[in-house]
Amino acid sequence: MIKIAPSILSADFSKLGEEILRIEKAGADLVHIDVMDGHFVPNITIGSPVVKSLKKVTGLMFDVHLMIENPDSYIDAFVDAGADIISVHAEACRHLHRTLQRIKQLGKKAAVALNPATPLSSIEWVLDDVDMVLIMSVNPGFGGQKYIEGITRKIELLKNLIKTQGLNIDIEVDGGIDTGNIYSVTKAGANVIVSGSTIFSAKDTAKIIKELRKNAYRE
Repeated sequence: MIKIAPSILSADFSKLGEEILRIEKAGADLVHIDVMDGHFVPNITIGSPVVKSLKKVTGLMFDVHLMIENPDSYIDAFVDAGADIISVHAEACRHLHRTLQRIKQLGKKAAVALNPATPLSSIEWVLDDVDMVLIMSVNPGFGGQKYIEGITRKIELLKNLIKTQGLNIDIEVDGGIDTGNIYSVTKAGANVIVSGSTIFSAKDTAKIIKELRKNAYRE
């Protein structure tokens, strides 16, 4: 089953609560929240206090993507704020296994994220410890970028790796996905789709989410 996770990076930050209610009513499955520190990526977004306040307005699961240095220092705060899934970057974790275990000890789903140029070999030995792998299909930091075509092959390789190990892991893909290319992404093996500008720029939010779902199953 395909899950649609709108990224609030492309939402109107002056009315985030209303924006989240809009995607909830439109049929979104998750809220994807990009946390950026201006160091790991060249942008700054929001922190745990904002996440905590947003949790009060919706029943949707919070998919929190930590694009930050030293994520271990902030995991507890985001769990307390209401994160349901926490993604940490393999590139930012000195002891990745320990970080993932901490997330799971706190009762949340643990995910590991990879930048476009980071090989799958960097997470091969922690796949037993994750609930989801997040593949970045753009270089992280800003919304509205074009999907990097070569990432489709990376998704296929990850899907095969998961299958070979007999694991049940979600594959999330984030960056440049729209109604035109979503099928190639899901066909490759992804089942959680992050979409920002495509959803939040649409006049009819429910219609665009419905179209994404429909196109995910056919060319």
